[in-house]
Amino acid sequence: MNLQNDSETLTDLTAGFDAALERLAQARTTDAKAPNSEVLEYAAALLARDGGPQALHARVPQIESAGVFAGTDWSRPRILRPALAVRSLRQGDLTQTAIEALSELRLLGVATGDYFHPGIASEQARHFLIQVMALNLDLLSGTLNEADRERPHGLGAAVQALYQYLLAHMGYESVLDSLVAEVWRVLGQRPIQVDDARQMVIQIATCLYDPDIEAATDNDDAARLVRSLFAPAPGCAEDPGLEAYAQRLLEMNAEALTAEATSFAKAMHDTGLVSVYQAAFIRHLRTLKDDFGDALIPTALGLSSTGHDALLCYQALVHSLIDEAVFAETSQAVYGLAQLLERGVLFSPPVAAGLWRQIRLKLSAETSENLRIAFGDAQPPRVFLLAGVLGLLGQPLGVGQGNNPTCQSVIGLSMWADNDPDYLLQLVAWAARDDEVLTRFEGERVSSRGLEAGLAKERPLDVDAVSLVLVPHLDRIYAEMWRLCGERDDDQHRWINPEFYGWWVGQGFRVVADIHTEKLDDYEGFIRQFYACYHPYYNGNMLVIHPQPAGIAVTDSAARYVGRHAITLRRVALDPNDEMRVYFFNPNNDSGQDWGQGVVTATQGNGEIHGEASLPIAQFASRLYVFHYDPLERGNPECVPADEVARIIELGKTSWAKEF
Repeated sequence: MNLQNDSETLTDLTAGFDAALERLAQARTTDAKAPNSEVLEYAAALLARDGGPQALHARVPQIESAGVFAGTDWSRPRILRPALAVRSLRQGDLTQTAIEALSELRLLGVATGDYFHPGIASEQARHFLIQVMALNLDLLSGTLNEADRERPHGLGAAVQALYQYLLAHMGYESVLDSLVAEVWRVLGQRPIQVDDARQMVIQIATCLYDPDIEAATDNDDAARLVRSLFAPAPGCAEDPGLEAYAQRLLEMNAEALTAEATSFAKAMHDTGLVSVYQAAFIRHLRTLKDDFGDALIPTALGLSSTGHDALLCYQALVHSLIDEAVFAETSQAVYGLAQLLERGVLFSPPVAAGLWRQIRLKLSAETSENLRIAFGDAQPPRVFLLAGVLGLLGQPLGVGQGNNPTCQSVIGLSMWADNDPDYLLQLVAWAARDDEVLTRFEGERVSSRGLEAGLAKERPLDVDAVSLVLVPHLDRIYAEMWRLCGERDDDQHRWINPEFYGWWVGQGFRVVADIHTEKLDDYEGFIRQFYACYHPYYNGNMLVIHPQPAGIAVTDSAARYVGRHAITLRRVALDPNDEMRVYFFNPNNDSGQDWGQGVVTATQGNGEIHGEASLPIAQFASRLYVFHYDPLERGNPECVPADEVARIIELGKTSWAKEF
């Protein structure tokens, strides 16, 4: 077809698209790799026509069933990343732009409840689209930039039409307000990876100061976000650029430097974002010859007495970490360092020694190349890895699964950073230096070297530095432990998890379904035992001492089963409203989800610490699939109220358990 032929009507193009779709569906019955290029060409042509996005949106079920997404990353919508989506939309070729547009129309159907996809929940689809819109805020002005105008086949106009269609159907009264709220919601979970959030803030800044965008008025929350990156302190209030700011620092007296330090700390802890100016400021303090610079570092980091004491006890180490890891390109490491000190993990001698080793660690050629590909050449690979280590040790609940289907490995990173940081440092050293990780399974030595890939078939490049280096090894080891289990009379996680994560994982194990029939197995007993092990009212007020791996049955906002997912159960406690809640870590980059039936995971406002998700215990139990416990520390299952158990079972059986 000729994409430049403007004489074809919408009806003609729609008919052509339908015919191409039918041909693809027929071809895929005999050839799973039959090309989808003809369908995508018609889709690109339709997008730019009035009514085109609507026509494509109405055909989402047919597009899916014809196999347009099969064999591509778009076939698994849960792994998609907003930043990569923007790249496909705005910079991709015709096929990339068209398939991304079709994927987003599909997600629009999921988000609005018009279409069900087993691979993603409606709330996740909604958050994804909001973030994509945040990264395309410049299209709100109605004027295409030069790069968009010059794109071949009218793709710039097609993307703008798609964006306007998404906006019209997401139902925002104030687009900017909703997008700003989305950024605050994500940042409230304090993720380690903040590149997407930074890009959204950059777009919000553009929107705020664009006179053609009426929505950009009187938004204090938006202004706070913008200031946190571009004007967090008096000396950089008008975003002068790093070179000019460095010159200003040389001319500041003690009073001015103190004001800078205080302002930087306030902005950083307000948002969880670190400005490049703050990295430049802290490096400047290290150059001052007197003790004043060193004395001001705790202020610039916003440390409490605990963090201050840790810094003073390990001052040489902290200064070396700043010198080796804090640069404009790794400015987020400042927040990781501050949180690491606040947690007091340096008071464990192996951690301090492990960080000294990490500073001097010689990376393998493979590790260096992978880090260079992912993070660029602005700093040596070892700098990015050290900065990543600071981020993970400071924010154990900030690591996300992202484009990585290995939730077991990711909750391992979180647990070790939180509970066994010196072991994490050992794993990082092995993986980064030796291209090998060693462990044992039931007395047998297991090495990651030479093993086939597990769930992660390719090394992910859009994750944090520690995950980039370590998760492929962990993924292979987990898969090897599964193989070594062979055929057993229970779910293999029962034996793998204590060996993989650590001695603190409970040796007791309970799964809700029979592994052979996949039918519910004594659901009432399962719920009663969970309460007897974890609910303080029925377990003798025993707190959760070590985080425990668990498995949940994820559902979408219509309570339909999506799949199983590994999480970490961290604590069970009364919230500020005296309601018993389960606080857990979900490694999926965003813990705020709607699982239907009023089961909406919270990330703020119920006593959560940054990075935790929470649910009332009954709602959590209604989605619980498997858990570990200490068989020597059990409460009384018979004391759990029958009406509570019945309510949980009803929630489960009318949602995910329909499949079982």
